[in-house]
Amino acid sequence: MWSRRRVAGEAVLAVVMALLAAGTEELLGGEGWQLAGAALAAAVLSVLRRRLPSTVLIVTGGLAPIVPGFLVLLILVGWSAGRYIAGAGRALIAFTVAYVLNIAASLLEIWDLHRSLTVVFMATLYYLATTLAPGLANRYWTQRRSLLHALQERNAQLLRERAMVAGQARLRERQRIAQDMHDSLGHQLALISVHTGALEVDRELTDRQREVVGVLRNASVTAMHELREVVGILRDGVEAPAEELAAPIRAGDESGRAARGTAGIEGLVEAARAAGNRVELRRRGEHQPLPPAADHAAYRIVQEALTNAYKYAPGAPIDVEVRYEPDSFVIEIVNEAVATPPRDVVSGGQGLTGLYERARLVGGMVHAGPADGGGFRVAGVLPYGVVEAAPLVDAADDFRQQSTRPVVGDGGPVAVGPTDWTFTERELAMALRGGRGRGGGVALGCGIAFAALVLLLVAGGFGIYFLMGSMREGMIEPAAYDRVQVGTAEQEVRDQLPSGDTIATTGLHGKGPKEPEGSKCLVLMSSEVGDSLETEPVFRFCFKDGKLIEKKSYEVER
Repeated sequence: MWSRRRVAGEAVLAVVMALLAAGTEELLGGEGWQLAGAALAAAVLSVLRRRLPSTVLIVTGGLAPIVPGFLVLLILVGWSAGRYIAGAGRALIAFTVAYVLNIAASLLEIWDLHRSLTVVFMATLYYLATTLAPGLANRYWTQRRSLLHALQERNAQLLRERAMVAGQARLRERQRIAQDMHDSLGHQLALISVHTGALEVDRELTDRQREVVGVLRNASVTAMHELREVVGILRDGVEAPAEELAAPIRAGDESGRAARGTAGIEGLVEAARAAGNRVELRRRGEHQPLPPAADHAAYRIVQEALTNAYKYAPGAPIDVEVRYEPDSFVIEIVNEAVATPPRDVVSGGQGLTGLYERARLVGGMVHAGPADGGGFRVAGVLPYGVVEAAPLVDAADDFRQQSTRPVVGDGGPVAVGPTDWTFTERELAMALRGGRGRGGGVALGCGIAFAALVLLLVAGGFGIYFLMGSMREGMIEPAAYDRVQVGTAEQEVRDQLPSGDTIATTGLHGKGPKEPEGSKCLVLMSSEVGDSLETEPVFRFCFKDGKLIEKKSYEVER
């Protein structure tokens, strides 16, 4: 089914072809029903050229010499046939049949045994320039585009397969890491929990010591639960249920679970206070919910900042401020400086780097550095809205923007390249940036086009040279006409005159005065221009019984 745009375009093109056919026929002397027939035939053939490319090509090629108005239509039909004829063999047959019919029609239209080779040569050049060259150009262009689209679809499939393979590799690596963490850290945390539990009931401990040991036991139990959750995420790729993560359980809970997200910030502060640190928590603004990923990132920012404060500034006061701004959530942790920094602090060096990455993935940012007046400051800004993560594979850049057509993948259409690029711009960009391997097809196509252009130019040059030479064989000056006398032997006269075997004199025979009975006449053009643009001065020499019996000078209509 054709779209409205397609129907409108084909209708306009058919009207244009009809007007051009009728106009050409009128310029060449056609009138009446001849103009109407040429216009109607051109319009019908223009509409059918896509559906019946071979038939339209053959019909147009055969009628073009007889109907001069089909000149422009033949170019259009040749261009379309090069694209829409399926298979190289069928295209070769169709173009060959059209060529044979075109030559046959040309010979029938201008029949002269002496000028048959000239007619064939000129008709061949005409067919090459108007039919074969456009057809080859459009066929190459179409095959090039089809190849690019096929490569683009194949590339999109390879990208999806590569993403799947990478995902499987990541899953296996995560499972291995999860198993190592469970086997190593789980065992050590279990030992710490058992020993601190036994130490907590020791009767020789003071109340303060027992309280500190209880904090250590609760911390080890909490660490074990967090380790299980991390191992589960690494192994299965999913977090614990939201209701379980958001449960408002304090750090001293026997379960060891702690609230996650902004709801768990107060639990982190209480755990820090129980460990002997002075921590002040301030909340400002009206509470607004955060996306799960941003909510969890806020919890980790506070947790990492408090951990750094324990390590590098033990005993220093810590201020934790939570602000719900109109456009974003802000968390700020500041600890004061200590007189004597601790030595031999064990650090993995990945805490703050992990915070930067967490914030970036949810569309936020984290700042960490010295605070004014001494100490250290960690601040995070997180958005309220959901931010989609960047794709792992950029299909558009990977395929070098070679096609305008979107490819439908598992996740929907994948746009390839800027939408405002034309196909030619993409071809040139690929040729200029794609290197020797990728630009080889374009170079080959340009070479073929250049070779075809050179061939046409050479053939046209030979044609012009041949035509100029043949013109000399059909033209004499008036002085030469005057020198010839009636009654002179035929052979002597022919030795003085050109042979007249040229396509230039085609159509001049039979248009002047009646030829003498039983004579053979030689018609030549005059080198001088006639009095009117519509007439052509000619000279006629008639021979009979080996002598020149008549010579006449007259004008014929072109």
